[in-house]
Amino acid sequence: MVFNWSLTNITNEVIYATVLFLWVVIVVYILSRKSYELIKSKRDERSGVYFARKVIHFLAGGVVAILVPYLFKSPLIPFILASLLTIFVYIPHKTGKLMYWFQVEENIAEVYFTIMWGILIVVGWVFDVWLGVVPILFMAWGDGITGLVRNFKYSQRTKAWEGNMAMLILCIPIGYLIYQWIGVLAAIASSIIEHFEVIDDNISVPLVSFLILLAGLYL
Repeated sequence: MVFNWSLTNITNEVIYATVLFLWVVIVVYILSRKSYELIKSKRDERSGVYFARKVIHFLAGGVVAILVPYLFKSPLIPFILASLLTIFVYIPHKTGKLMYWFQVEENIAEVYFTIMWGILIVVGWVFDVWLGVVPILFMAWGDGITGLVRNFKYSQRTKAWEGNMAMLILCIPIGYLIYQWIGVLAAIASSIIEHFEVIDDNISVPLVSFLILLAGLYL
């Protein structure tokens, strides 16, 4: 059932959402900035920014997503949270006042990330809540590990296969744990598609994995 609410559930979910929103703010304004400063001091500006973005992937996008099935009875409040965060990360691009430690003028990938996060939670919930969460984890943790590996090896944004191998190693257990072999197939496809940036990988990775999992659910 998509909606399963009572007054108690609503109250609890508002509290959960508030705590998670505060956690995301802490990740964005404190933890990612600290990581940016650390990596920048040891390497360079670009590496610091890239590392900070992946910290947000892991600790905000991924951690919140995996908590959603346990804390919420409906996708509505998580979707509202994602929508607020989309506005939150888009406004600096619109105004030109970027959060310099993780945003770059020529790339609005974090906006795509929050949009896809919200859409997947809602659409996935119609079929099975994990059908939305698993692709988000591939996007948040899988794509996140690719960036860390490539950044530390090449000190720049690149599409080297080493990152995709790291993504595959991380995503296969996630996919298998939730959806067995169809989850493994989705993990493999996501790890391959991430390498080819026809469209932003924050769109391609979760979309491809979602469609494979959805097909597997019915086949």
